[in-house]
Amino acid sequence: MARQEGTTMKALIEQGLRRLISERKRGQQFHLRKATFKGQGLQAHLAGASWEQVRELSYEGRGG
Repeated sequence: MARQEGTTMKALIEQGLRRLISERKRGQQFHLRKATFKGQGLQAHLAGASWEQVRELSYEGRGG
């Protein structure tokens, strides 16, 4: 078959594996794992802060 299609056996096997993996993944739904942190949420003084301000405070004293 590889010779008939003008390709290598390796390329033919890779193509078959890609197709098989794609077919198996098709019916699966992606689930994002829960990634939360312990704490009390956003601190009151940061309620109106920009992302830059929050980021700056989170790296404060850490060389960032």
